[in-house]
Amino acid sequence: MSKLLSALESEEQLSVLMARQPIFSKSQDVVAFELLFRGSDGVSLATLKDEFATFDVVMNTYANIVKAGGNQKVPCYLKVTDKVLLADLLPDLPPSLFSLEILGRSDVSPAFVEKLQELSKKGYRIVLADYDPENPKFTVLLNVIHVLKLDIQKLGLSELPGIIQKLKPYQLDLLADKVETKDEFRQCLEMGFTLYQGYFLSRPVAVKGKKINSNKILLLQLLGELEQENATGVTLEEIAINDPALTYKILKVVNSAAFHVPREINSLSHAITLLGMEQIRRWIMLFLSTSQDGKPNELTRNMLIRGRMCELLAELMGHPNTMNYFIVGLLSQLDAMFDIEMKELLKEVPLSSELKNALLYYSGAMGETLKDVEFYERGQFDQLQGSLEKPLYEVAYRHSLKWSDNVMQALLSSD
Repeated sequence: MSKLLSALESEEQLSVLMARQPIFSKSQDVVAFELLFRGSDGVSLATLKDEFATFDVVMNTYANIVKAGGNQKVPCYLKVTDKVLLADLLPDLPPSLFSLEILGRSDVSPAFVEKLQELSKKGYRIVLADYDPENPKFTVLLNVIHVLKLDIQKLGLSELPGIIQKLKPYQLDLLADKVETKDEFRQCLEMGFTLYQGYFLSRPVAVKGKKINSNKILLLQLLGELEQENATGVTLEEIAINDPALTYKILKVVNSAAFHVPREINSLSHAITLLGMEQIRRWIMLFLSTSQDGKPNELTRNMLIRGRMCELLAELMGHPNTMNYFIVGLLSQLDAMFDIEMKELLKEVPLSSELKNALLYYSGAMGETLKDVEFYERGQFDQLQGSLEKPLYEVAYRHSLKWSDNVMQALLSSD
């Protein structure tokens, strides 16, 4: 059993499954995370109160994000039901780091409204989801809440301007929910939404004839060389010398704490001598997935999380060649990064047909693992197909969050 596998299996397992979904500002910076728990009845929130380990994980991993200024904590949205609130099952959580999201199916009784007012006075920001402008029961809540989620798919983009106009007197932060494309994001931006949630970052905007930029082409050339049986550190450096600045950045990241190298590495050939071709391949893939101009860091972060979690799940399930699982997870959103359709993009990337089919069709064990990782990150825990015990998915996800923070810190400091 590998050292990593031993560490994962000995990690304290939580009694809940959790994932997080980012909430973005107008500039596509992450300003909060919605916590996704297994189950939707809110009862699992009690574990935050009863188990210090769960609370500690939320505070130190799920609420953490790396930005240019270093590690930061951002607020987490917690979905809570009226039953949880009225029965005082809500944990005593710091209001600066937790916003409370109430659901549209809540029974909006006088006691419920009074409880929300009490929590608001304590400093909690109240978020209302599932808003229906035709249902009069929500009107009283508009004077209590701070953030209003509008499901743009359900309400319809064409109806939103009229709805927003009627909401103006309440001076709420409006959150566009289920924003699935860049065009929807642009339209919501023009309407004046403050916050955005959805999978729009993961969708490519296909631009006919768009090409991969020059420094990414060099990385693809390096990957192509790595696929050759006679590749050496010298042959890689002959390619890398065409972009000394990129080579310097790669070596700086390789030397960072994220990779725990035994001593400082000063050349690609030196790195290969110490750590081998497979690790060099990993780092080149990492740089291939780093943000293009105009792309938010969150896209790179999510690619890193996916790659690492695919690799960890493969190791936990005993699959061989776990590095290939890492590559599949990492590159699964490369089309969104480059705004080139995946089928076209993969014509340029030197990968085996097995990896390409996993990326295009979710085929084979690698494709199935990628699908599980996507289920997990969306909070669709009941759809997980793998053979692992469910708590191990959370452990792998948690480790992937921490690992991505370390890598993001190294990448941002190398700019």
